[in-house]
Amino acid sequence: MIESTIWVLLVGFGAGQLAKRLGAPGLIGMILVGILLGPEGLNRISTDMLANASELRQFAVMVILMRAGLGLDRDKLKQQGGVALRLGFLPAMCEAITITVTAMVLFQFNWATGLLLGCIISAESPAVIVPGMLRLKNLGWGVGKGIADAILTGSALSDVFILLVFNLLINFLTQEQSNGLALLPLQVVMQIGVGALFGYGVARLFTLLLTQSLWVETQVQEVLVVVCLALLLVVGNRFLPIYSGYLAVMAFGFFMIEFSPPLARRMRIGFNTLWVGAEIVLFVLMGASIQLQVLSKTFWPALLILVIGIVFGRTLGWALSTYRSNWNWKERLFLLPGNSAKATVQAAIGAVPLSLNLDGGDIILAVAALSILITAPLGAWAIPAFAPKLLTQDPIDPTKVTVNRKTILLAAVDTSELAVLVLTKTAEIARRCQAEVIVVHALQGEPTASTQTLETQISRLLLDVPHQFVMIAGTVSDVLLKSAQQYQADEIIMGKRGHRPWQQVFIGSVSRAVLATSTIPVMLVEPDRSTSKPIY
Repeated sequence: MIESTIWVLLVGFGAGQLAKRLGAPGLIGMILVGILLGPEGLNRISTDMLANASELRQFAVMVILMRAGLGLDRDKLKQQGGVALRLGFLPAMCEAITITVTAMVLFQFNWATGLLLGCIISAESPAVIVPGMLRLKNLGWGVGKGIADAILTGSALSDVFILLVFNLLINFLTQEQSNGLALLPLQVVMQIGVGALFGYGVARLFTLLLTQSLWVETQVQEVLVVVCLALLLVVGNRFLPIYSGYLAVMAFGFFMIEFSPPLARRMRIGFNTLWVGAEIVLFVLMGASIQLQVLSKTFWPALLILVIGIVFGRTLGWALSTYRSNWNWKERLFLLPGNSAKATVQAAIGAVPLSLNLDGGDIILAVAALSILITAPLGAWAIPAFAPKLLTQDPIDPTKVTVNRKTILLAAVDTSELAVLVLTKTAEIARRCQAEVIVVHALQGEPTASTQTLETQISRLLLDVPHQFVMIAGTVSDVLLKSAQQYQADEIIMGKRGHRPWQQVFIGSVSRAVLATSTIPVMLVEPDRSTSKPIY
């Protein structure tokens, strides 16, 4: 098991990075590594890990949906609530019906088996859609109309609906239940409503415990507790099947924003970190579950079913979902790359009919495998590729997304003892916010021995901080302001000598000049002459 974990994480990570360097989505490399390491290839993944693949996928999907919930915008959902609700039912329903009819013609399936295939294929993949939509929110594409929020919410509702129909069909085909379809609307409403209620309750309880007591002490402990609570919501569905566990997780993240925005921001950072490892495990194990031998038997008919289902069925659903909305034709067209990827659900339930010895189970598995191989990489590539062409870029809301931009501090130093104080304070701030430091020294002539001493001090005081030392000839204020603009610094940190008022009249003040003209914050470090200690 340990050896398999090393293979999955290390090789999967390397393959993902290689795919990105070649201009392809990282999941392509991870899926290919899964096929290579799995039973169809080198067989380097242990049977224990493959047996627990569904549990590991559940963890990864939980991370995805928590990230989705933490990124939802209530105002945008209120604006696009009707579209999001329709996206939760109409595209999947139209695609499932289209695939049902096509399968009855191509494979001679009866209506129940055809609809079973339609449900499996029409489910949308949170593993592809959620990261893609969150990335668009980070960049501002479609933010003004809440397009990403509508797609995220619609995908979650769609999977709840599809999985309910799938379970009813399985019961019908195994003759365990024959009248469940009549209760489907009630079950859908219950799954969604109770799931949202459970997510609300857990979010309220957790934020109360954190804001009114010292229940946890660090951010790592906060993330650990949230992970356990979210997993409890997922597995609790097995013992209390009246709600959707995944929808409850998404609601947990959404309501956390409402109750405690600072806590939600910290959770976004934590779950973004978790996704780095969860993504590798999810897609490598997904590739390992694909059976190439089964796929080769029905490749062309399966490809035809996928094309017909998306082009005719899902397109009709998209048109109905956005009818009389404020979306223009380009934004509606974006649903083709943005809302058609399939991976997670197909990997989870594609083999169920075959395991139950249902007629057509091998064909259903083959079509499910092909849908993963084609639409998952295509969707991961198409979402960022077509967003700039079809969506408008709007200002982002930093309270709903994590802005991944390196903080840059510009430290202004000379060859006096004040440089040590500036560098010490700069290093302290840089360590707190994981910043990069640009140390600037304005040369007034040729470099001297004092300059070499300064460079040694910089290397010692900023040893564990990414930094760069530059020397530029010119007046101090001009050098600092131009350097701040060139390196896109977020803050200038400089020393203040503490001249008396009569001295400033004659010799002026560099710090005053920078303060008067800088467009970014300036922090002044001044020595306390009475105690020989710096004050800030």
